[in-house]
Amino acid sequence: MKPTRRQILSAALLAALTIPATARAQEVDFTGKQIEWVIPLSEGGGTDVWARFLAPYLSRYLPGQPAVFIRNVPGGGSITGTNLFAARPRTDGTALIGTTGSTALPMLLGDTRVEYDFNRDFTPLLVSPSGGVAYLPPNLGVTSIDELAGLSDTELVYGSQGPTGLDIIPMLGFELLGLDVRHVFGMTGRGDGRLAFLRGEATIDYQTTSAYLANVVPMVEEGTAVPIFSWGVLNADGQIVRDPTFPDLPSFAEAYEAVHGAPPEGLAFEAFLALFGAGMSASKPAMLHIDTPEPIVEAYREAFAQALQDPELIARSAEILGEYEQGIGDNLAGMFRVATTISPEAREWAQTYLRDRYQIEF
Repeated sequence: MKPTRRQILSAALLAALTIPATARAQEVDFTGKQIEWVIPLSEGGGTDVWARFLAPYLSRYLPGQPAVFIRNVPGGGSITGTNLFAARPRTDGTALIGTTGSTALPMLLGDTRVEYDFNRDFTPLLVSPSGGVAYLPPNLGVTSIDELAGLSDTELVYGSQGPTGLDIIPMLGFELLGLDVRHVFGMTGRGDGRLAFLRGEATIDYQTTSAYLANVVPMVEEGTAVPIFSWGVLNADGQIVRDPTFPDLPSFAEAYEAVHGAPPEGLAFEAFLALFGAGMSASKPAMLHIDTPEPIVEAYREAFAQALQDPELIARSAEILGEYEQGIGDNLAGMFRVATTISPEAREWAQTYLRDRYQIEF
């Protein structure tokens, strides 16, 4: 029997829906286009270094090999540029955004300046975990976690992007260690905090893995910075252990025990742990606007997946990305969920802490 027109159309629709993602991605062509990768932070910080490292490989594997350039849009601790990206969508694939824990945490904490929602506005392509290292100037005479307790009577200065972003992690962490730290707000990225440290305006700093490896390791080699501990990473049991990128540095949990003589515990530490998980374990997502057509999304995901298998990138990745499993393919959804989730208890504790300390209303 000859098939009806409806049967033919139904078969065609079914075939279209069952085309593999790779085939759909091949429909996309960026030949002659320029891709703008928005980084809502200043140059020189971890997210900027991360994006600039990945950009040429993304260009290599996107269909048509378009030029990929970084556009820094600092302000509001990354909130300003992310608000703009969400409000002015470009859904043709010529613009993506790369953010950090300082972008996600204000959203999770209910910062009133935030107009974006990761799950409502963006589609993830890649999620990169991160760690971080805290360091001091050599003139303080502290070279290990065993000497941290001796700083309890010394006021330290930290250049901060603001209390509702990723810098809430060092804010709580330093307090848990019994350090007297004055947080100077207004930095437009961690790169600014590092520059303040170099100028002697800040006397304690930390950088996320990519910026630490690229910008602080030379300072350590020159003798202008002394690494004290890494924040560590969460293991399968939710405990902080040594960061595989910095296996010779003690973790924050070890620093706490060295200062207090006992492992970390208590409500403040539980809140710190929750914020650390959301802010660091899935720190740096690359995203398109959620209204971007699926073939373009698949083309980007495939390009990032191919980039991460590039022998040249693999040879250099330890210098920038660190020893972390990247969120791509089957790992992507779970890691993006970590970056966009916080328990109600941790949110309430952090909101109360910030309201009492800095009169921030949520």
